[in-house]
Amino acid sequence: MALAPNASAEPAGEGVHAPDLQLFVFALFFIFGGITSLNDVIIPKLKELFTLNNFEASLVQVWFFIAYAVVGIPGAKLVKRIGYMRGAAAGLVTMIAGCLLFIPASQTATFSVFLFAYFVLASGVVLVQVVSNPLISLLGPPRTAPSRLTFAQAFNSLGTTIFPYFGAILILGSLAQVSAAQLSGAKLDAYRTAETQAIVTGYLGIAAALAAVALAVWLFRDRVQGERHEDTSLSEGLALLKRPRFGFGALCIFLYVGAEVAVGSFLVGNLTLPESLGASPQDAGKLIPIYWGLAMLGRFAGSAVLRVVSPAAVLAFNAIGAAVLITVSMATTGTVSGYALLGVGLMNSIMFPVIFTLASEGLGSRAADGSGIINVAIVGGAVVPALYGLLADQSGLRAALILPIACYAVIAAFGIYARRPVAG
Repeated sequence: MALAPNASAEPAGEGVHAPDLQLFVFALFFIFGGITSLNDVIIPKLKELFTLNNFEASLVQVWFFIAYAVVGIPGAKLVKRIGYMRGAAAGLVTMIAGCLLFIPASQTATFSVFLFAYFVLASGVVLVQVVSNPLISLLGPPRTAPSRLTFAQAFNSLGTTIFPYFGAILILGSLAQVSAAQLSGAKLDAYRTAETQAIVTGYLGIAAALAAVALAVWLFRDRVQGERHEDTSLSEGLALLKRPRFGFGALCIFLYVGAEVAVGSFLVGNLTLPESLGASPQDAGKLIPIYWGLAMLGRFAGSAVLRVVSPAAVLAFNAIGAAVLITVSMATTGTVSGYALLGVGLMNSIMFPVIFTLASEGLGSRAADGSGIINVAIVGGAVVPALYGLLADQSGLRAALILPIACYAVIAAFGIYARRPVAG
């Protein structure tokens, strides 16, 4: 899943001297990647329970990713004030609070309470990501930043590969028993409460694991030495959008995260269509790890490829590849159609870190401001899936795939544009 850079670090390679923190950062990438990917499993569950249309189901991602716009910049300011490790602990505690909110959400059987729980959970994820990316950037030289960020995101993809598989077994296993559309009144409320217990159980387990990690982070809260953060105003940061290269890159972050989340969010729905694989919801959910697993493999491989091949060229190639695979999925049926859509995960693999580093080139002392703006651009994960849901309600899930195709086309154009040297 896409990761948020932060506006709180000084230039890479300066100030922080704790290379053993890499394992800690990789663990954080794994955790919030897995939690984010569970949305793809839970969306079809809530869609059935609350008899939602595609747009209404997309509100899960809207409320999750809107946290990047709401919490991103304030979260960066908090981390500047209290430091990396304390900021990570604050994020983990917020994530625990979000997990616990699934208890009243289930007991009241109210969709809006679920959405609020997702927003709180996502707010914690944003804070943790605000810490993770700058730490990775500080643990090596600037010239290998694309490779290093890509390698770190492979651990994010490891989480997105593992969590959905077991989530599909736990959460989607009982979807076929009864339909919420057949019930009403007290029976419907009781059904929703019973069926959402699987969601509660899963997130309570996650909360327990997060509590252990938060305790470990707090015990080592003074481990990072030499932090120095520069305060800047919001207007100074937004002024960077006037720079063509940075503004284009920020737009592509918005579109990339949106396209990745849109495809993933409706993956189960697409794979259950008769013209695709015609799979059951649970079997389709078990295939989600292929989508994220290919992204993981691509990131491990990409961390090596990006050391010898132009990052801009790799970005353009992958964006074109994603658009082609979606087109193939729309134009074919059966196994080819289903697995072509799953293959988009491989093309997604290197996009976020490469777009981020290409957009940030030449910012110098303004790099921190740029990171904060890009952090907010991740709100594309809320906007594009909602638009996809609206299109799907009008023309069908497959026809709506034209939207992510358009997103990838713009990203390919940025890859071609960014091959030029940064203007002085």
